[in-house]
Amino acid sequence: MSRRNVAILLFPEVEVLDFAGPFEVFSRTRLDPGVESRRSEETAPFRVYTVARTGEPITATGGLRVIPHFDFDEAPSPDILVIPGGFGTRALLEDDGMLAWLRRAAGGVELLTSVCTGSLVLARAGLLAGRRATTHWGAHDLLEAIDPSISVDRESRVVDDGVVTSAGVSAGMDMAFHVVERFCGKDVADETGRYIEYPRLPGAGLPAGGPGRAPTGR
Repeated sequence: MSRRNVAILLFPEVEVLDFAGPFEVFSRTRLDPGVESRRSEETAPFRVYTVARTGEPITATGGLRVIPHFDFDEAPSPDILVIPGGFGTRALLEDDGMLAWLRRAAGGVELLTSVCTGSLVLARAGLLAGRRATTHWGAHDLLEAIDPSISVDRESRVVDDGVVTSAGVSAGMDMAFHVVERFCGKDVADETGRYIEYPRLPGAGLPAGGPGRAPTGR
Protein backbone atom coordinates (compact mmCIF):
# COMPACT_ATOMS: atom_id res chain seq x y z
CA MET A 1 0.00 0.00 0.00
CA SER A 2 1.06 3.59 -0.52
CA ARG A 3 2.19 5.34 2.68
CA ARG A 4 2.56 9.00 3.46
CA ASN A 5 5.93 10.06 4.85
CA VAL A 6 5.60 11.91 8.16
CA ALA A 7 8.76 13.82 9.08
CA ILE A 8 9.13 15.20 12.61
CA LEU A 9 11.80 17.85 13.12
CA LEU A 10 14.22 17.55 16.04
CA PHE A 11 16.46 20.28 17.44
CA PRO A 12 18.21 21.01 20.75
CA GLU A 13 15.77 21.61 23.62
CA VAL A 14 12.78 20.29 21.71
CA GLU A 15 9.88 19.43 24.02
CA VAL A 16 9.71 15.66 24.42
CA LEU A 17 5.95 15.12 24.18
CA ASP A 18 5.76 17.58 21.28
CA PHE A 19 7.55 15.11 19.05
CA ALA A 20 6.96 11.81 20.88
CA GLY A 21 3.17 12.25 21.12
CA PRO A 22 2.59 12.72 17.37
CA PHE A 23 5.18 10.00 16.66
CA GLU A 24 3.15 7.57 18.79
CA VAL A 25 -0.14 8.47 17.12
CA PHE A 26 1.10 8.30 13.53
CA SER A 27 3.26 5.21 14.03
CA ARG A 28 0.48 3.23 15.75
CA THR A 29 -2.24 4.07 13.22
CA ARG A 30 -3.50 1.09 11.22
CA LEU A 31 -6.28 0.85 8.68
CA ASP A 32 -7.28 -2.52 10.16
CA PRO A 33 -8.42 -2.47 13.81
CA GLY A 34 -7.13 -4.51 16.70
CA VAL A 35 -3.94 -5.41 18.49
CA GLU A 36 -2.68 -7.90 15.92
CA SER A 37 -2.61 -5.31 13.13
CA ARG A 38 0.02 -3.37 15.11
CA ARG A 39 2.45 -6.28 14.89
CA SER A 40 3.27 -5.43 11.26
CA GLU A 41 3.37 -2.46 8.92
CA GLU A 42 0.99 -4.07 6.43
CA THR A 43 -1.92 -1.65 6.99
CA ALA A 44 0.11 1.32 8.31
CA PRO A 45 -0.86 4.43 6.32
CA PHE A 46 2.13 6.46 7.57
CA ARG A 47 5.90 6.05 7.54
CA VAL A 48 7.14 8.14 10.47
CA TYR A 49 10.69 9.35 10.99
CA THR A 50 12.64 12.10 12.72
CA VAL A 51 14.88 14.56 10.91
CA ALA A 52 17.49 17.03 12.14
CA ARG A 53 20.26 19.21 10.77
CA THR A 54 22.81 16.46 11.46
CA GLY A 55 22.65 12.85 12.54
CA GLU A 56 24.23 13.65 15.91
CA PRO A 57 22.23 12.96 19.10
CA ILE A 58 19.79 15.70 20.09
CA THR A 59 19.33 16.69 23.73
CA ALA A 60 15.66 17.43 24.32
CA THR A 61 14.09 19.11 27.34
CA GLY A 62 14.72 17.23 30.57
CA GLY A 63 18.01 15.89 29.21
CA LEU A 64 16.56 13.11 27.03
CA ARG A 65 18.99 12.25 24.22
CA VAL A 66 17.50 11.22 20.88
CA ILE A 67 19.22 10.07 17.69
CA PRO A 68 17.47 11.38 14.55
CA HIS A 69 16.64 8.90 11.82
CA PHE A 70 17.94 11.24 9.11
CA ASP A 71 19.80 14.49 8.56
CA PHE A 72 18.45 17.11 6.17
CA ASP A 73 20.41 15.78 3.19
CA GLU A 74 19.45 12.12 3.62
CA ALA A 75 15.81 12.39 4.68
CA PRO A 76 13.08 11.13 2.35
CA SER A 77 10.79 13.82 1.03
CA PRO A 78 7.97 14.30 3.54
CA ASP A 79 4.29 14.37 2.73
CA ILE A 80 3.45 15.63 6.23
CA LEU A 81 5.90 17.78 8.19
CA VAL A 82 5.61 18.24 11.97
CA ILE A 83 7.39 21.15 13.66
CA PRO A 84 7.39 20.63 17.44
CA GLY A 85 8.01 23.29 20.07
CA GLY A 86 10.08 23.73 23.18
CA PHE A 87 12.56 26.23 24.55
CA GLY A 88 14.81 25.48 21.59
CA THR A 89 12.44 27.24 19.20
CA ARG A 90 13.72 30.62 20.39
CA ALA A 91 17.13 29.93 18.85
CA LEU A 92 15.49 28.73 15.64
CA LEU A 93 13.78 32.10 15.21
CA GLU A 94 17.22 33.57 14.44
CA ASP A 95 18.60 30.55 12.56
CA ASP A 96 18.60 31.55 8.90
CA GLY A 97 19.76 28.11 7.75
CA MET A 98 16.97 26.33 9.58
CA LEU A 99 14.36 28.79 8.35
CA ALA A 100 15.57 28.37 4.75
CA TRP A 101 15.37 24.57 5.06
CA LEU A 102 11.87 24.85 6.51
CA ARG A 103 10.67 27.03 3.64
CA ARG A 104 12.05 24.56 1.09
CA ALA A 105 10.61 21.54 2.85
CA ALA A 106 7.22 23.17 3.38
CA GLY A 107 6.96 23.97 -0.32
CA GLY A 108 6.81 20.30 -1.19
CA VAL A 109 4.59 18.83 1.51
CA GLU A 110 0.97 17.83 1.36
CA LEU A 111 0.37 19.15 4.87
CA LEU A 112 2.40 21.33 7.23
CA THR A 113 1.76 21.08 10.98
CA SER A 114 3.13 22.37 14.27
CA VAL A 115 2.90 21.63 17.97
CA CYS A 116 3.13 24.24 20.74
CA THR A 117 5.74 26.94 19.98
CA GLY A 118 6.66 25.26 16.73
CA SER A 119 4.18 27.71 15.22
CA LEU A 120 6.55 30.55 16.16
CA VAL A 121 9.11 29.08 13.78
CA LEU A 122 6.51 28.71 11.05
CA ALA A 123 5.53 32.33 11.59
CA ARG A 124 9.13 33.53 11.37
CA ALA A 125 9.53 31.61 8.13
CA GLY A 126 6.47 33.41 6.73
CA LEU A 127 4.42 30.22 6.50
CA LEU A 128 1.48 31.39 8.60
CA ALA A 129 0.95 34.80 7.01
CA GLY A 130 -2.72 35.68 6.81
CA ARG A 131 -3.82 32.46 8.48
CA ARG A 132 -5.51 31.56 11.74
CA ALA A 133 -3.15 29.72 14.08
CA THR A 134 -2.48 28.82 17.69
CA THR A 135 0.45 28.01 19.99
CA HIS A 136 1.21 27.43 23.67
CA TRP A 137 -0.82 29.84 25.84
CA GLY A 138 2.40 31.44 27.08
CA ALA A 139 3.40 32.41 23.53
CA HIS A 140 0.16 33.84 22.12
CA ASP A 141 1.44 37.41 22.26
CA LEU A 142 4.80 36.46 20.76
CA LEU A 143 3.13 34.70 17.83
CA GLU A 144 1.07 37.79 17.19
CA ALA A 145 4.17 40.00 17.42
CA ILE A 146 6.20 37.89 14.98
CA ASP A 147 3.56 38.29 12.27
CA PRO A 148 0.60 40.61 12.96
CA SER A 149 -1.21 39.22 9.92
CA ILE A 150 -1.79 35.97 11.82
CA SER A 151 -5.16 35.64 13.56
CA VAL A 152 -4.12 34.06 16.87
CA ASP A 153 -6.71 31.61 18.21
CA ARG A 154 -6.32 31.67 22.00
CA GLU A 155 -8.97 29.04 22.73
CA SER A 156 -8.66 26.07 20.37
CA ARG A 157 -6.37 23.08 20.86
CA VAL A 158 -6.13 22.45 17.11
CA VAL A 159 -6.51 25.02 14.34
CA ASP A 160 -6.68 23.94 10.70
CA ASP A 161 -6.37 26.83 8.28
CA GLY A 162 -4.44 25.01 5.59
CA VAL A 163 -1.49 24.75 7.96
CA VAL A 164 -2.46 22.77 11.08
CA THR A 165 -1.23 24.30 14.35
CA SER A 166 -1.87 23.11 17.88
CA ALA A 167 -1.67 24.47 21.40
CA GLY A 168 0.81 23.43 24.09
CA VAL A 169 2.59 20.09 24.50
CA SER A 170 -0.14 17.42 24.86
CA ALA A 171 -2.24 19.16 22.19
CA GLY A 172 0.19 17.71 19.65
CA MET A 173 -1.56 14.38 20.07
CA ASP A 174 -4.90 16.01 19.28
CA MET A 175 -3.25 17.53 16.21
CA ALA A 176 -1.98 14.13 15.10
CA PHE A 177 -5.42 12.53 15.53
CA HIS A 178 -6.90 15.42 13.56
CA VAL A 179 -4.51 14.63 10.70
CA VAL A 180 -5.25 10.89 10.93
CA GLU A 181 -8.96 11.67 10.68
CA ARG A 182 -8.35 14.01 7.78
CA PHE A 183 -6.57 11.36 5.70
CA CYS A 184 -7.93 8.07 7.05
CA GLY A 185 -11.36 8.91 8.44
CA LYS A 186 -12.90 9.21 11.88
CA ASP A 187 -13.27 5.48 12.46
CA VAL A 188 -9.53 4.90 12.02
CA ALA A 189 -8.66 7.89 14.22
CA ASP A 190 -11.06 6.78 16.95
CA GLU A 191 -9.81 3.18 16.85
CA THR A 192 -6.20 4.37 17.09
CA GLY A 193 -7.14 6.46 20.12
CA ARG A 194 -8.74 3.41 21.68
CA TYR A 195 -5.65 1.30 21.00
CA ILE A 196 -3.29 3.73 22.75
CA GLU A 197 -5.98 4.51 25.35
CA TYR A 198 -6.06 8.21 24.61
CA PRO A 199 -9.55 9.74 24.91
CA ARG A 200 -10.18 12.02 21.96
CA LEU A 201 -11.69 15.36 22.94
CA PRO A 202 -15.10 16.31 21.53
CA GLY A 203 -14.66 18.81 18.72
CA ALA A 204 -10.96 17.97 18.24
CA GLY A 205 -11.56 16.42 14.83
CA LEU A 206 -12.30 18.06 11.51
CA PRO A 207 -14.46 21.19 11.69
CA ALA A 208 -17.83 21.23 10.00
CA GLY A 209 -17.31 21.60 6.27
CA GLY A 210 -13.69 20.42 6.43
CA PRO A 211 -10.45 22.42 6.66
CA GLY A 212 -10.51 26.17 6.22
CA ARG A 213 -8.11 26.17 3.27
CA ALA A 214 -6.42 23.95 0.80
CA PRO A 215 -3.17 22.47 2.14
CA THR A 216 0.14 24.25 1.62
CA GLY A 217 2.46 22.87 -1.07
CA ARG A 218 1.57 20.18 -3.56
